[in-house]
Amino acid sequence: MIESFYELQPYELGKEEKRKLLMKELLELTSFHKGRCKSYSNFLNAVSFDPDAVKSPKDIPFFPVRTFKDIDLLSIPREEVFKTMTSSGTTGQRVSKIFVDKETALIQQKAMVKILGDYWGKKRLPILVIDSKATVRNRDSFSARGAAIIGLQVVAREMIYALNDDMTLNVDIVKEFLEKYSGQRFIIFGFTFIVWQSLYLNSKALDFSKYDLSEAFLMTGGGWKKLISDSVSQEVFKQKIKEIFGINHFLDHYGMVEQTGCIYAECECGHLHASIYSDVIIRDPIDFSVKKNGEKGLIQVVSVLPHSYPGHSLLTEDEGVVLGEDDCPCGRKGKYIQILGRIKSAEIRGCSDTYADKLERKN
Repeated sequence: MIESFYELQPYELGKEEKRKLLMKELLELTSFHKGRCKSYSNFLNAVSFDPDAVKSPKDIPFFPVRTFKDIDLLSIPREEVFKTMTSSGTTGQRVSKIFVDKETALIQQKAMVKILGDYWGKKRLPILVIDSKATVRNRDSFSARGAAIIGLQVVAREMIYALNDDMTLNVDIVKEFLEKYSGQRFIIFGFTFIVWQSLYLNSKALDFSKYDLSEAFLMTGGGWKKLISDSVSQEVFKQKIKEIFGINHFLDHYGMVEQTGCIYAECECGHLHASIYSDVIIRDPIDFSVKKNGEKGLIQVVSVLPHSYPGHSLLTEDEGVVLGEDDCPCGRKGKYIQILGRIKSAEIRGCSDTYADKLERKN
């Protein structure tokens, strides 16, 4: 059924239409993974799953996202694994391992293109990556940071890495990129703390007043914990970036390696949106009942993209709230959400926070 999703715009379906489409696809995925993954089949039997009782996406059984740290979950033969992706984690932490075949990788790419195209258009754009090329050097195994960068290659006309292998800023490379694309639409992409640490704090070395970045998009993701501890809120971050670089377009996003391709991207109103490929359910951390819009709780995410592994319904370790549905002033339909942060005692796993942790130990 996934082909029918591509025929639609990522935010065109209202609540009831989306519920029906998602529910049908998620039920098919549940049956698909049950027949191909023994561990997942055992899980469904343990929770007495009855497909006839499913009336909406919230009825699809979910398991904790950290299960991927403990068990190799595959719905494909190991010889069909195209690449293995790992979650972020500080030293000593176990990481999730996500096994992707070529079909699932293609599905993830198609969804990413459709979602991002809704924000900055359908043309492939130049991308300045605030990271090192070493992050994606191993093509068989990717960290969450590497997976995000590789995912963007399908929308890139040209991809330039702004940092050296030791994560220092390559001033000459950045100057050359800005001179080439000043005044044009392009993308700057990086994880939040790395953008702040490597680009913003080195901005004097580049004299950004010489370049026109008014058409540029800054796409960031995750890792606010370290910045907020340094008294840099999202509002301060945007204000400072706008002052120094002249950037007007910000595209933060929420996502995870366990559901690569299904990003929750930030609209012009500052809201993170669920596309037709995914949905968010907020659950009470005590009894896992579904919370109403406006009430905070644990985030459950469902996605129609995981075909090589049973990652289509997961309970995260993040706290959030659904702000509304089908009524965002930006005009996009679907739920829009706010991420409140990690639950207490959960492991740090954000890409930027992981990098910040390593940087602190190094210093």
